[in-house]
Amino acid sequence: MKWIDYRLPIFSFMNHELHEYPTPRNLNYWWNFGSLAGIALVIMIVTGIVLAMQYTPHVDYAFQSVERIMRDVNYGWLIRYIHMNGASFFFIVVYIHIFRGLYFGSYKAPREILWMLGVIILLLMMATAFMGYVLPWGQMSFWGATVITNLFSAIPFVGESIVTWLWGGFSVDNATLNRFFSLHYLLPFIIVGVVVLHLIALHRFGSNNPLGIDTKGPQDSIPFHPYYTVKDLFGLGVFLIFFAGFIFFAPNYMGHPDNYIPANPLVTPPHIVPEWYFLPFYAILRAVPDIGLFGFTLIEAKLAGVLAMFGSIALLFVLPWLDNSPVRSGKFRPIFRQFFWILLIDCIALGFAGANPPDGIWLIIGRVATAYYFLHFLVILPLLGRFERPRPLPSSISEPVLKGGSAAAGATAKPMEKA
Repeated sequence: MKWIDYRLPIFSFMNHELHEYPTPRNLNYWWNFGSLAGIALVIMIVTGIVLAMQYTPHVDYAFQSVERIMRDVNYGWLIRYIHMNGASFFFIVVYIHIFRGLYFGSYKAPREILWMLGVIILLLMMATAFMGYVLPWGQMSFWGATVITNLFSAIPFVGESIVTWLWGGFSVDNATLNRFFSLHYLLPFIIVGVVVLHLIALHRFGSNNPLGIDTKGPQDSIPFHPYYTVKDLFGLGVFLIFFAGFIFFAPNYMGHPDNYIPANPLVTPPHIVPEWYFLPFYAILRAVPDIGLFGFTLIEAKLAGVLAMFGSIALLFVLPWLDNSPVRSGKFRPIFRQFFWILLIDCIALGFAGANPPDGIWLIIGRVATAYYFLHFLVILPLLGRFERPRPLPSSISEPVLKGGSAAAGATAKPMEKA
């Protein structure tokens, strides 16, 4: 190892970054979800490579090849269910990771690029998941691909050309399936590259922490190993229990039954919906009406919905500058904390609105929730940063711990004295 390390210092690098790396001593279990996301990505890549060995990217054979994997390939059913449910669990972990960052202000200076790289990872995940959903070539795969790719036709002048380029022809057909399969296989490795940059940016200034203040010295930090490796392993164990529960007892719970029907361009499903992790964005897409002035339509609903959907993610890129509060953590921002929970409820409401037809009460809920989503980031956060009075911050990470420790010690000492 010394011989190799002298010429290629990989062991020194791993020891510094994974063993000696100083980490804030007050990280809680909400910080487990970063490592869980990395593990979920590895699971998806490994199972995807194995599935690609048996899959046939052709419109005449794709559905049958998936059925063959499920029925004839040794443990093919298990590998496919791990991959299928792994996508959902990957998004669950990443969404929790994002909301943790929102609550504790992990997007604030000097971690703006770290946050933006995370948003890029989310976009790449969405593209990968969408293309992967098309591959089984079931009814929902085909019609989901048709509806989503058709959105680009709303772009003035070049929209139709973009759609034709995406399809590789004039309809969703064999060329579309081939290029989606190729990109679905490629994009996870691009995600790995962005994750590496994400980790480099993370280690540049270290992890944020629940207090949202920087470490002041050795008393505020501990080595990553063994303290947080053990914590991450415990979190992984809990994660795998839930993951295995869905794989073995409810493997199709988060899927759609129509995708077990072969794709038929002549039969349109009564209600076309994407996978659950796209539903909030799907609700935003459908919630925006025509935008006009004095009876003239300036922006049609289709284009307005596309702009709103992509704008909802673009807002996350500029979030570090929208929230101008000097305090990071929501622990010390009582009003911000209330609006954070309203935002979480709002996103859940968008998910339910996206899962239902866009009419009646669900259309109203979708429009109200969409309006609040943009209001939260564009109006409420800047105003909170200007007018909210945060609670005073502790002078260091160790101060609350030491104060709690001394208080606890005093409380136990008094009964001893009486005894």
